[in-house]
Amino acid sequence: MAADLTRGERLQIMLTTKELEALDNWRFTVRMPSRAAAVRELLKRGLAAEGFAAVEPGSHSRDFGVTGDSSDAPTRAREESEAREGSRKK
Repeated sequence: MAADLTRGERLQIMLTTKELEALDNWRFTVRMPSRAAAVRELLKRGLAAEGFAAVEPGSHSRDFGVTGDSSDAPTRAREESEAREGSRKK
């Protein structure tokens, strides 16, 4: 595993106490060596995941939470609406 370990960019994010607790709980469960390593692993998994709907125009950062508390998230609202429409058509 000869990877370039030089990371020239810094990314700062703000998390709620509950979101940080969720990150730390996951990190310790899977035995990640640091928060940074846990965030990089979750980013890698998220970028590889399929099924993310495009975000509605006018969305804000506050619309996207980690622990599912952001029920007003534009993608979630649209997906729920589409699911309701799909169940009506059956």
